[in-house]
Amino acid sequence: MPKRPLDTIDYRILAALQEDGRMSNLDLADKVGLSPSPCSRRVHLLETDGFIRRYVALLDPATIDLPVHVFVNITLEKQVEASLETFERTVLERPEVLECYLMTGSFDYLLRVVVSDLAAYERFVLDHLTRIPGVASIKSSFALKQVQYRTALPLGHLAE
Repeated sequence: MPKRPLDTIDYRILAALQEDGRMSNLDLADKVGLSPSPCSRRVHLLETDGFIRRYVALLDPATIDLPVHVFVNITLEKQVEASLETFERTVLERPEVLECYLMTGSFDYLLRVVVSDLAAYERFVLDHLTRIPGVASIKSSFALKQVQYRTALPLGHLAE
């Protein structure tokens, strides 16, 4: 939940920075209709208040030899706190795991994993996932093609 109400300018700043986080303050101020100093103060407040978590560079996985994307459904033997904590702590240490979600439904966790090839995925499964205590099943789905990938969150619902 937002810590403070945002106004139209805040939404414009957030939208612009989601598209180009390296935009200069001068360009951002021009784009959102502010002078540079108030724009800089607003960006700082958005960062301080937690609306902006961090700035990153998005790499193309194929160009750095990580073309294989795998969605992994994990089922634990028991959904008890200790098992959940052990699984989550272990997964947080694995750089191949880009996303991990605790789920409702027919499995307990959904992972998004990226690796260089099938052999690397096999090593990841055998050397890491199967060694986590309490893992009952691992089901993998390999992405054939990425149809859409976004990092920008939709903001329209906030401006209403």
